[in-house]
Amino acid sequence: MIPAQFDYVAPATVEEAVTALAQGGEDAKVLAGGQSLLPVLRMRMADPGLLVDLGRIEELRGVQEDGDAVVIGAMTTHHDVIRDPLVNQHLPLLALATRTVADPQVRHRGTFGGSLAHADPAGDLPAPVLALDGEMVIAGPQGRRTVAAADFFLDYFTTALQPGELLVQIRMPKWTGWRAHYEKFNRVAQAWSIVGVAAAVRVEQGAIAEARIGLTNMGPTPVRATAVEQALVGQPATAESVRAAAARAAEGTSPTADASADVDYRRHLAEVLTGRAVLAAAGS
Repeated sequence: MIPAQFDYVAPATVEEAVTALAQGGEDAKVLAGGQSLLPVLRMRMADPGLLVDLGRIEELRGVQEDGDAVVIGAMTTHHDVIRDPLVNQHLPLLALATRTVADPQVRHRGTFGGSLAHADPAGDLPAPVLALDGEMVIAGPQGRRTVAAADFFLDYFTTALQPGELLVQIRMPKWTGWRAHYEKFNRVAQAWSIVGVAAAVRVEQGAIAEARIGLTNMGPTPVRATAVEQALVGQPATAESVRAAAARAAEGTSPTADASADVDYRRHLAEVLTGRAVLAAAGS
């Protein structure tokens, strides 16, 4: 199908983009990589009056080091995140999760910030960003503000972004030396996760000293498996102890039933995949 008619602007700076969004009002949409928006436009499930294309804003691209943090521009593609040496050194979980996103074509066009702002509960990137205490830097008419990942994802496809605001950066604390793994279950290659588990652990003398675990598609937003994290601390990195802790993975979650899985099946997957992810991380 052909999208409905709309106006189009391609600003060169964040300030110009914010101004364009203000002028467009509620009828304005932001175009990042376009991997989610363009199909919706073609099916006429969205009918914006104005499309603000961020593709020309160079300051939104790239990965930089800032003291104890790694800063990822919102328009950095998945492909570039995967290949970046800072991400691989300090945020291995992020690199592993990003490698599972769709296919190479999508990873070359899709953007890190666009995926987070889209906030699809089946998307693979919100859970690791939540687990690793990421922060979202948002630009708007009143300037810039920072929102923790725990406060950014509000509901299905809903974030803390207000009308006229843009996600411009993602700040991630360094997790250097932590071991990581991302485990996802889907029925066919390149499909959305039915359930996914992002696990990062710090191992000392064969025991798990700390753990960070985020769950994908176990509710309307990504979820921290805090009960599992607490149960893992001080435990040996063995199959028996890890699986005992992983049995608590579904605590505090609110999975829904759909054509891919019912609620009980998702809870079962969360337990099994959490065990796999933690064991793989601890052994890496």
